[in-house]
Amino acid sequence: MTITPLMPVYPRCGFRPVRGEGAWLISEDGSRALDFATGIAVNLLGHGHPHLTKAIQEQAATLMHVSNLYGSPQGEKLAQRLVDTTFADTVFFTNSGAEAVECAIKTARVFHQSQGSDRFEIITFKNAFHGRTMATISASNQEKMHHGFSPLLAGFKYVDFDDLAGAEAAIGPKTAAFLVEPIQGEGGIRPASEAFMKGLRALADEHGILLILDEVQCGVARTGALYAHELYDIEPDIMASAKGIGGGFPFGACLATEEAARGMVPGTHGSTYGGNPLAMAAGNAVWDVVANDQFLAHVRDVGGKLRAAIEQFIGNYPALFKGVRGHGLMLGITMTQESRPFVAHLRDNHGLLTVAAGDNTLRILPPLNIDETHIATFIEKLSAGAADYQAADS
Repeated sequence: MTITPLMPVYPRCGFRPVRGEGAWLISEDGSRALDFATGIAVNLLGHGHPHLTKAIQEQAATLMHVSNLYGSPQGEKLAQRLVDTTFADTVFFTNSGAEAVECAIKTARVFHQSQGSDRFEIITFKNAFHGRTMATISASNQEKMHHGFSPLLAGFKYVDFDDLAGAEAAIGPKTAAFLVEPIQGEGGIRPASEAFMKGLRALADEHGILLILDEVQCGVARTGALYAHELYDIEPDIMASAKGIGGGFPFGACLATEEAARGMVPGTHGSTYGGNPLAMAAGNAVWDVVANDQFLAHVRDVGGKLRAAIEQFIGNYPALFKGVRGHGLMLGITMTQESRPFVAHLRDNHGLLTVAAGDNTLRILPPLNIDETHIATFIEKLSAGAADYQAADS
């Protein structure tokens, strides 16, 4: 047998974590790594958070799964909390971010078509990442994601990110919605401008189309706001959320206004596992911790300190680093060269976990409950890594 038991779609590294403690991951060989990757913005409370762990344990001992044919007191509770704290009037729970975006696409199309319109096209933005399903890779213009999967799903137009004039020019009689990440994650921690986001909202209103936000990576307190669109003082019609919403437990959500969800009636959508009691317990525990002004202020404060420390540090290595961008604890260090080798160097030689992204970017996505001691350790490891990486390069 030449293929591995785990389908070889990931180029997995040699670090093999088996346990986590707060902001640290411990490998099967006992080595420790500071986790400023958090499963790509998932473990927003770190590892082994007592409130989240207790909620999952207690729910697992009580009831893990029932069909959505029955009433869901657990799902109703979390949905009501999301409605109470966001723009939304209704929520559909999914198992992943890609499924949340899929639900958003379906919600936008059925919004128009349930009323007799034939609008179906969705305008998306270059270098976006919306997931790995057929619809979500079709929503991206990235050839590396398309290769081998043709034909793609029809109905998507690609426009340059942050190009409001281009977005307006792409609107046609079949346009149903815009789909955009307020901050592109995989694309390199690239925040949209305020003029762009407010302009998309205005264009959607003017043309009778919907604004869908993909906040799978930038949502759930990651930026210091509960959701990133709050930084732009706008509201979407539909939003996809996942990653941090479960704190490590896999689930997502598609949130919508009552008007945007007018076509989502019985029989139009479903999920076997979506909204199961175990996921809802995790989501409620996360919301207990993050959905308050004190926690959000902490993220903004520690995010500002981390950014300031990085900005001071990178000045020592102009041959390696160019700048820092992002909000809160969703930060990207732009490099003068491909970031993946440096990510591997930090991981393998200095016990520091980060994530590579597009545009030669080093993603910094720590737990949201870190403190200044974690920042100091991060800078110490980053500095040591940069010093010997640059020395080896010279």
